[in-house]
Amino acid sequence: MKTESLDFNRQLWTFKDSLRSFAISFTRNEDDADDLVQDTMLKAVRYAEKFEKGTNLKSWLYMILKNTFINNYRRKNKLKFYMAESISQVNGFDGNSACNLGESKCSMDDIYKVLAKLPHDYYYPFIKYFEGYKYHEIADELQIPIGTVKTRIHCARIVLKKNLKMYRAQFLKTI
Repeated sequence: MKTESLDFNRQLWTFKDSLRSFAISFTRNEDDADDLVQDTMLKAVRYAEKFEKGTNLKSWLYMILKNTFINNYRRKNKLKFYMAESISQVNGFDGNSACNLGESKCSMDDIYKVLAKLPHDYYYPFIKYFEGYKYHEIADELQIPIGTVKTRIHCARIVLKKNLKMYRAQFLKTI
């Protein structure tokens, strides 16, 4: 079993350079491409048992890389959308008034401060969920039950709501 695993890992490394070239075509940035290749290699090792012997390993790796890029791209766009929406709601921006970047920065600073005060057990699942990860993905990564993940995210939300009440009142005034 170990020799099969070593052979598989050796085969993975033979495709590293071609994966990097493929990743650069997506990211257009060498550092991001290296991160993408690393994520691809980790996923390939993690899901090695799902690879069917006799099929094209290079194609399988390219598919993992492409799907990883697409998923990361969607998560980043979703995060940007939610952050922009949160800032506009916090500041009462209705589309007709000018957005005050100073107020946005202060409110974001307050949000980051409250997030930083969360215990890691609550912070990490909350951020992962906010970035677009599913409950089961977070549970698998942390090796804890899904119910625990849901509870920790719920507790993090309660703490955030409690510590950011001043913005809730500001938002309600503008409605």
